[in-house]
Amino acid sequence: MVRILENASCPIGGTLEIIAGRWKPEILWHLQNGPIRFNELKRLVGSVSQKMLTQQLRELIRDGLVIRKQYAEIPPRVEYERTELANSLQPVFKALVTWNEENASSVYLARNNYDRENAKSA
Repeated sequence: MVRILENASCPIGGTLEIIAGRWKPEILWHLQNGPIRFNELKRLVGSVSQKMLTQQLRELIRDGLVIRKQYAEIPPRVEYERTELANSLQPVFKALVTWNEENASSVYLARNNYDRENAKSA
């Protein structure tokens, strides 16, 4: 088995190197229902800049998670689509969604308590 990140301190480091990034999980999430054109993807992701979306898409393409299809049309049409490799991450994303649904309120309370405690000492 080849590890992507040789210096990872734990086994999930290689996977996180591939899917972690401010926009990568959101990009992969929005591509789950089929091909999407760049501007539609940008609209769905939200506040991402064009430059950053392009960069994150290139990294996902490089890692084999997204394919870019360019059609010989005028005007040119480009679509992005998840690969089977990216689709294999679906159980991971489903687990993250479930964890968020079950624990977001606890995290929110912990953050508020932490911020309140630190505001007193500041």
